[in-house]
Amino acid sequence: MTAARTHVLDLFAGPGGWSEGLRALGLRDVGIEIDPFACATRAAAGHTTIRADVAAYPTAPLRGKVSGVIGSAPCQPFSAAGLRAGSNDMGLCHQALDDLARGNDTRSALRTACADARSLLVVEPLRYVLDLRPDWVALEEVPAVLPLFTHTAGVLRSLGYSVWTGVLNAADYGVPQTRRRAFLLASRHCPVMPPEATHAKAPGPDTLFGPALLPWVTMARALGWGYTRRPAPTVTGGGAKTGGAEPFGNTSRKAMRAAMADPGHWAWQRPAYTVSGTVGHVGGKQAAASHLNLEPEEGAALQSFRPGYPFQGNKGQRSLQIGNAVPPLLAAAALRNLVPAVLEVAA
Repeated sequence: MTAARTHVLDLFAGPGGWSEGLRALGLRDVGIEIDPFACATRAAAGHTTIRADVAAYPTAPLRGKVSGVIGSAPCQPFSAAGLRAGSNDMGLCHQALDDLARGNDTRSALRTACADARSLLVVEPLRYVLDLRPDWVALEEVPAVLPLFTHTAGVLRSLGYSVWTGVLNAADYGVPQTRRRAFLLASRHCPVMPPEATHAKAPGPDTLFGPALLPWVTMARALGWGYTRRPAPTVTGGGAKTGGAEPFGNTSRKAMRAAMADPGHWAWQRPAYTVSGTVGHVGGKQAAASHLNLEPEEGAALQSFRPGYPFQGNKGQRSLQIGNAVPPLLAAAALRNLVPAVLEVAA
């Protein structure tokens, strides 16, 4: 089997953050995504997509065809930017994981008991893994979901997978954003370790063991401050499920230009705060720290999407996709240690 024939299934594929990370490693995926605007973005970017509900899609037609499973379920039930109704559903999610591991699919009954029906989507990757037995697995979520990843890891270890779970900071992998996310990485063919950082807040000097890490990429550098007259900073995911309002604010351009011209502004010294995909939320402290707003294309730059990535929809719809995506550079870092082993086994 060659890299071109390696089938990678991307659950809740969104606009293509994982897909872009895979592409950088020489692999392609098939995404399952229900949002029409994200599907349109993926099509424009050249990523194969099945428009469907991950929770309702049958696994039987995929058996024997999938080498890797990726999953980034909607984070709103568990995120700081959402209502965190998922915190009340954690017990039900743990029960669903246990039931699936025993071969008993209780998702429908448990979903009706959830405070937020989306909470149970976080167990869907295990259903696919149990049915498809891929060579490797990569899951990503907000840090609050880490206990569920730990639970899932126990199930995967019982099936012979090597598994690592933990929280990664996107800034440590060249993303101009201090986005922290939980990951589960698993492989049937090699020991799994967390990806080695390429960047650091304080890199230090070169040592006998190798060169120093690169410094974190600052927000100002990522947005070209000092070289362009684009406004910056705060990123918002704006727009409701159907687009909705576009809360990009009416901050004065004078304030934006002043921040761009001031090397003492925090954005010249460090990466951006977390890019959010929820209406009205802009990464906590960043809103108070900057009083500035970004266009979607600038949010995409902070998420490490390649320039000109063809996000589809109105401003709110594009921003929502951007804020909810996995940063491609972080995706590539998480996958880099899994993919060579898969290709070696396939060869």
